[in-house]
Amino acid sequence: MVRPYTITRGRTAPERDDLTLITVLTTAEEEADAVLARGSRAGARGLQPEHRLILDRCRRPAAVAEVAAGLDLPVSVTKILLGDLVTQGLLKARAPLSVARAAGGVDLGLLTAVREGLRRL
Repeated sequence: MVRPYTITRGRTAPERDDLTLITVLTTAEEEADAVLARGSRAGARGLQPEHRLILDRCRRPAAVAEVAAGLDLPVSVTKILLGDLVTQGLLKARAPLSVARAAGGVDLGLLTAVREGLRRL
């Protein structure tokens, strides 16, 4: 498994510990477009090809688990790459509950009904 080690430049743990499997990520469009317009070379920000794939994938909101599956990389490696992009301001990370609230609120009645349905199983 040399490749993941080289992708993360030897790092084995993400700098951020707030990225969970269900954290929702979206690309900061203007900033990402400016960086991607510089060309395919790594450039000043040191973007790997995987970073670029993440930025493209997250133009529509995606969970950390979805991004990891799309890259076919371990979640731990993906979290390191995501942390890089969030730190650079190219990617926005939101807890799932804040996304639900922004979309019109959480329906507690629905959540209660789901919980009760699962208990009956």
